[in-house]
Amino acid sequence: MSLTLTDVTLTYPDGTSRLTALDHVSLDVPAGTLTAVVGPSGSGKSSLLAVAATLISPDSGRVVVAGTDTTGLDRDALTTLRRDRVGIVFQQPNLLPSLTAAEQLQVMAHLAGHSPRAARPRALELLDAVGMADFADRRPHQLSGGQRQRVNIARALMGDPAVLLVDEPTSALDHERGAAIIDLVVTLTHRQGVATVLVTHDRAHLGEVDQVVEMLDGRVRLPAAAA
Repeated sequence: MSLTLTDVTLTYPDGTSRLTALDHVSLDVPAGTLTAVVGPSGSGKSSLLAVAATLISPDSGRVVVAGTDTTGLDRDALTTLRRDRVGIVFQQPNLLPSLTAAEQLQVMAHLAGHSPRAARPRALELLDAVGMADFADRRPHQLSGGQRQRVNIARALMGDPAVLLVDEPTSALDHERGAAIIDLVVTLTHRQGVATVLVTHDRAHLGEVDQVVEMLDGRVRLPAAAA
């Protein structure tokens, strides 16, 4: 299942006029591939991610998530779609301080109406996939920044999403740990078969991604060369 944005326009109120955040944006991200979106601050990257996540409805255009056209869906239907088909990795991990790494994932099962205890094997499997199997019972204060981000990524995959949206995962990490996180996202995208969009300022480690696009003034430009 893929993620497809077709001719998407998004505007915000700006005094007596409107500010264009996305200007007729089209983007296709097939299943099992990673598209990196780069560009300066204010170029529309965050708006693109919010629309792809169905957190914001565009003024016009179509957003298709894993075969579902989101046009016209009500709030409840969009919430269900996000829960079942979309995984989001926020810029800051925002892990719950009282929960272990495994419990951070198990609570996602609870929110989806499933037994956290029954979900533990899946949680441990995903922690192993992100190199955190030996840290399953540690709490956030016992983990490094890179380790917390790995748990964050595993948590986003807990519901077996078709689409994975990753927002600036390396912003708080040093060069080496940032490179490791991007490599991990690439590997998991191919292994899990998800359609991944990675928003990043870091162009230095994009050689392994499937597609790099650049945003400027709300428009998607021709693919930018990965550095």
